[in-house]
Amino acid sequence: MVQVVEKNSIKIGKEPVVIVPLRQWEKIGDMLDDYECFIRYNEAIGDPENQKLIPFEKVKKKLNLP
Repeated sequence: MVQVVEKNSIKIGKEPVVIVPLRQWEKIGDMLDDYECFIRYNEAIGDPENQKLIPFEKVKKKLNLP
C-alpha cells in the first residue's frame, strides 16, 4: 500500500526523496532488466532480416553435424 506523507517528507534540494527497502529496490531493478530484455527481444523478432529461412542442410554444415 502506498502512503503519501506531506508533512514529514524528506527533500534533497527541491526534490522530494523516496526511501525504499533494499529488497524492494532489487526487485524493481530485476523487473527493469526483464523489461529491457523484453524490448530487445521484440525488436529482434520484428526485424525482417531475422525472419529469413535457412535450409537445414546449411545449419548442419555450419554446426559440423553428421
